[in-house]
Amino acid sequence: MKKVAKANLVEVWRKLSAGAKLYIPVDTDGVANFLSWQEGVAVDLETLNTFVPPKKFFYPQTETILRYEIGDELKIEDFACQAGENTIIFGVRPCDVSSMALMDRVYLEDPVDEAYRRRRESTTVIALGCKDPDETCFCQAFDVDLGKAPGADILATDTGEEIVLNAQSAKGEELLTLLDGLLIEATSGDENKVRDAQDKAKSGYETVVSVQGLMEKLDGMFEDPYWEKLYKRCIACGTCTFVCPTCHCFDVQEYPTGNRGERIRCWDACMFSDFTQMAGGHNPRPTQKERVRQRFMHKLNYYPHQHGEYACVGCGRCVRKCPVNLDILEVIKEIGGGAGGL
Repeated sequence: MKKVAKANLVEVWRKLSAGAKLYIPVDTDGVANFLSWQEGVAVDLETLNTFVPPKKFFYPQTETILRYEIGDELKIEDFACQAGENTIIFGVRPCDVSSMALMDRVYLEDPVDEAYRRRRESTTVIALGCKDPDETCFCQAFDVDLGKAPGADILATDTGEEIVLNAQSAKGEELLTLLDGLLIEATSGDENKVRDAQDKAKSGYETVVSVQGLMEKLDGMFEDPYWEKLYKRCIACGTCTFVCPTCHCFDVQEYPTGNRGERIRCWDACMFSDFTQMAGGHNPRPTQKERVRQRFMHKLNYYPHQHGEYACVGCGRCVRKCPVNLDILEVIKEIGGGAGGL
């Protein structure tokens, strides 16, 4: 366990950026997002969540997956084999770290997405424990500890004037070794400060919601009139899916130009009417009711049936950003849990 004074963090970031692409939360016109670190940027380690979740580093919002040229022979340039530059993400919140494990189950299980795998393996994740959870945070319902992030390579904890860094993987140990001249060995007193910071964060947690038995309750609700009432507020903007750290649906588009062309993959959303539109015109989710139902059923019923845990980490982004306040917390409370659950 090492530590560094906050006043010296710039030196740490400068060292890290010399050998890798370093991304860090940056304030741009009042909005925090992970951007490439450079001297003088307005680093923001206080905002709870970045607007766009860090899934974008492994699963970009838009990417070219191949280019082709048709001539005497078909020439194909596959971009998956080119993915994966050495990357460090500093300041990932515990809920977002948990979301990476959920994404891994989608993209790293057979068939493996090669581009995702390469990006994941070439990235070192430095988590930053939360200090002041928001009223829209409900991560504890999904067993996320807001002061810990076991899936990260390094856990950083703000103890006041210093940041304490604890390596949790071989990549994390390697990174702390690289920073050795800039870090100080932590003491038992620092370990106590870390525990105090984690306890303080927990004591500030406001939102209490239970998902016990929720999956089982939803088993019998596919045709429930509840969805008829719920969907009428939805305007199909897709904001909830685009800011969600666990949504993983995409579309593939072809752009031919003569004898050349490229294939693009981009984020897509079950909230959009054309998401399930078939070539013959049939749509198995013909109205917004079916689409809204799909979103909640996938996160709270289908995914947990398949993988054994809910496809939500309680980050609260969708709660904060939905323009019509179609609140997943409200849905969970109205449906209600009970005994059992995951």
